[in-house]
Parts: sequence; C-alpha cells; structure tokens
Amino acid sequence: MEVRPGTTDKNAFSYKLIQNIFVMLMQRHLIDSFVFNDYANKKMLKKIIELPEKEGCVKFFSHIINSQNKWMARILRQNHAPQMSWWDPVYLLEQLEEEWNESLQTWIDFLNNKAEEQIFSDVEFIGYDGTEWKARLADIALQLNYHSIHHRAQMQMLIRQQGIEPDFIDYIGTKYQKIS
Repeated sequence: MEVRPGTTDKNAFSYKLIQNIFVMLMQRHLIDSFVFNDYANKKMLKKIIELPEKEGCVKFFSHIINSQNKWMARILRQNHAPQMSWWDPVYLLEQLEEEWNESLQTWIDFLNNKAEEQIFSDVEFIGYDGTEWKARLADIALQLNYHSIHHRAQMQMLIRQQGIEPDFIDYIGTKYQKIS
C-alpha cells in the first residue's frame, strides 16, 4: 500500500479502499464497453447484409475483429503476433458474426479473469517496429472499444453513400428513457 507522507493509517486505508473500488469499477466499465460494442456491431452487421455494396463495410468490420485478435495475441506474447495483419483476413460476410463473437468473448473472458490490480498494470508486447513496448491493459481495452466506434462511423458513411439510412447506434440510445 502506498502511503503518502503525513497520512494516518486510517487515511491510507481509506485511500486504498477508494483505489480498489475504482479498479473494480474500471474492470466492469471495460466489460460493459465491449458489451455495448457487441450490441452496436451486431446492429451494424444486420445493416451490412441489406447493402447492395457490402465490401467496404465487410473490410472495416473484419479489421475490428483482426485488431482485437492481434492485440490479444500481443498481450499473450504469442510468437505469431508481430506477423498478424490489422487488415487481413477480410472475412466472408457469412463469417463475420461468428468471428466477432469469438473475438468478443475472448476479451470478456480475459478481463473477467484478471485480478483487480492487473487492469491497471502494464503489459509488454512487440510493437509495429519489432521492438518492446508497454501499455496499461485498461488503455488497450479502451483503445479497442474506441477503435470500434471509429470504424462504425466509417461504415455509417458507406451506408449513407448507398442511399440507405443507417441505424441509430449511439451509446445514449441504450440508456435514455422517455418519461412523458
């Protein structure tokens, strides 16, 4: 336990308790973020199926899956991780949901099995340039979720360019409630 100068044992205990609660909340937040992305990506997938020109959206959706898989391989320090592509393979439309489900479940299981302090621990990985890098696990998980939002927006643009109105998939749409 880190005790700051001038603090009492009681203050140090309170500080540590608050810190532990924050870590538990962050773990839950990260998992909830993946669950939201699951909801939004599955809505996106249903819209992609309706498109006359699916290729661009399939490529972005595949990229989201590949990114999650590559980051997991990096974190687990798998030998093939540096050679994995961010963009390949581009899955067949019929494969996207199954590949997404597998990638998503891997991340949720991984986060669920982490001790609280591991969420904010650095993980080391081989970077794009073949050298050692490190980042906090929480930051990697957040990046994956923000990255998914970014590419869903690109897919929304491709959908609009085909004259189709995309679904409303904003986060707030899963939270607000009409009261009158």
